[in-house]
Amino acid sequence: MKRGKKYIETVKKYDGAVSYSLPGALDMIKTLSYAKFDETVDVSVKLNLKKNQSVRDTVVLPHQFKGEKRILVFCKGEKEKEAQDAGAAFVGGDDLIEKIKGGWLDFDVAVATPDMMKDVGKLGMVLGRRGLMPNPKTGTVTFDLKTALAELKKGRVEFRADKTGVVHLAVGRVSMDSASVAENIQTVIAEIRRKKPADAKGDFIQTISVSSTMGPGIWVKNEE
Repeated sequence: MKRGKKYIETVKKYDGAVSYSLPGALDMIKTLSYAKFDETVDVSVKLNLKKNQSVRDTVVLPHQFKGEKRILVFCKGEKEKEAQDAGAAFVGGDDLIEKIKGGWLDFDVAVATPDMMKDVGKLGMVLGRRGLMPNPKTGTVTFDLKTALAELKKGRVEFRADKTGVVHLAVGRVSMDSASVAENIQTVIAEIRRKKPADAKGDFIQTISVSSTMGPGIWVKNEE
């Protein structure tokens, strides 16, 4: 991948072979930041997983950094009022399904009651490839809409290991207080450790790194 001059100059300012404490790594990100916009801070956690093992769950970050999510709820009957009272931006059933089939996707997260999933499942090709398909594992298929929406509004986000065993997740902004970003990262890592497969062997978390949108990855000491 061809890198720009600013990136090349930035990389010269740090030693890519060194692992930093979490506060030190976040300070380094601020030092290396050169973009004209407020970059996102991401954490990448490499896990020791076998091919048949997976890690997937949700976590509520203690410090938010994104705007309020537009939540769509697939439901019917009395559940529609519950969803509306809980702050859903869009509520409906067949009408919303048809609207989405027509190409409308002006929402950030979708929730569905279990009785709607037979019909919502028909949107698999559309919602699935965008990561918007409701899923029981992430708490977005439930009859308890009040709780689900409250947690989503607080900032509940999904994390999952990719095919290479790496969990990537946005955890803050460069402009945020480093202590707040650190607490978000520590919360994520704690949840990842909690999801360690029962039959996993050896060191579960192999490496941790943080980076900004435009910056290089900074290794973080894995202090289990």
